[in-house]
Amino acid sequence: MSRKRTLDGREYPDRPMVGVGALIEEGGRILLVRRRFEPGKGLWSIPGGLVELGEPVEEAVKREVREETGIDIELDGLLDVVDNIILDEDGRVRFHYVLVDYLAHPVGGSLDRSSREVRDIRWIELSRLNEYRVTKTLMRLLERLNAEGKLDGTSLLHGGAATADR
Repeated sequence: MSRKRTLDGREYPDRPMVGVGALIEEGGRILLVRRRFEPGKGLWSIPGGLVELGEPVEEAVKREVREETGIDIELDGLLDVVDNIILDEDGRVRFHYVLVDYLAHPVGGSLDRSSREVRDIRWIELSRLNEYRVTKTLMRLLERLNAEGKLDGTSLLHGGAATADR
């Protein structure tokens, strides 16, 4: 049985989609968004979205953060490149993203909750992160940073993560 492609071709795609995200840190807090749509509907994650055709990934992440949060950012380094593959109950690929995640800090703008992509936006203290239901990809990223000693509840920028890459 064939599945109808939905969400602008994101669901049951013909090929992986390239997404970008930014772990935006300031003063021991990170900026998270609560997703309005699948995958991750209702969960908290870092802001981000899909790269547009012809768009460099670093420009894409800045654009996506601005669109979802109203915040302008400067990138501090590549954090990770990961797969996010979600199968349906029949074992078919429902979503497949290759995610390029950066560490960043805010340089302007102000929180704007008018994006239709997100339900909420919050600055969250790292020490309170366990109070939020986060996406699996965010959890894996934070676990890796913690294992590398780069997530100690203080500033990520001053903890050395700014130059971390795979």
